Amino acid sequence: MGPRNGSTVTDFILVGFEQSSPSTRALLFALFLALYSLAMAMNGLIIFITWTDPRLNSPMYFFLGHLSFLDVCFITTTIPQMLIHLMTKNHTVFFTACLTQMYLVFGVGVTECILLAFMAYDRYVAICHPLSYAQIMSRQVCVRLVSTAWFFGMINGILLDYMTFRGPFCRDNHIENFFCEAPIVITLSCGDPQFSLMVIFADAIVVLLSPMVLIVISYARILTSILGRSSSSGRGKTFSTCASHLTVVIFFYTSAMFSYMNPRSTHGPDKDKPFSLLYTIITPMCNPIIYSFRNKEMKGAMVRALKRTNLAQAEYV
Repeated sequence: MGPRNGSTVTDFILVGFEQSSPSTRALLFALFLALYSLAMAMNGLIIFITWTDPRLNSPMYFFLGHLSFLDVCFITTTIPQMLIHLMTKNHTVFFTACLTQMYLVFGVGVTECILLAFMAYDRYVAICHPLSYAQIMSRQVCVRLVSTAWFFGMINGILLDYMTFRGPFCRDNHIENFFCEAPIVITLSCGDPQFSLMVIFADAIVVLLSPMVLIVISYARILTSILGRSSSSGRGKTFSTCASHLTVVIFFYTSAMFSYMNPRSTHGPDKDKPFSLLYTIITPMCNPIIYSFRNKEMKGAMVRALKRTNLAQAEYV
């Protein structure tokens, strides 16, 4: 039951899959547990090999390792809670837990947006300025870029958390999703939610479109450089190095723009949940698969890592 008029909400109830039958929830639990395990294993493997394999010491793999770390953080903030709720009848989330979860979703999500833009810039420098690449994208510069992404992501998370929870909540405390998503939570506040929704919408425009502009400019210059080359094999190889990143960008930005840049009137539980699932579990799971299957160096590093593991196990035995 929702709170009575005049009372203050101290917790929320997530009803994302509450209407599903027990057999459906059990099936969803098995499916999402498998996807979560796969995402954790694949991203964990990429983190391990990009941080330990000396052959993967280029800026591209430095950024890729941090992207996988962000994906691990992102899915861990939402999916374990969803798995618990699929198997229990108590779907209550305390106010502070909802606030913390939303801050992490905002912070990590914005950090990933910015990091994807820096990864596009890295590809632009590598392809269009290969002779100066090592100097422009030095280790110190890469560390500063990643730190910048984390800084703006965490600061932005504070702003969006404040806009979401700045007023008291005295309406229905049921959230029509499987995690605390800002646009839904704001509509449950006592006051007029329009101002907070407008601020989040404006923030989404800046946070999503600013990195997107850098990505578009980077790839426009890459395309111009590629088309100016005479060798068709060289063009194909260059395109393949960019295809993985572009695929990840399309997955991530499509779901994020739908969730935070569409008018609230166009949303509904049936429309929100598929896109929420896309950017909370499907995209983090697909990122390492996309990068590993389309990259010979990554596949080689994975084989070397498995050989080292098997060798260590053999010596232990």
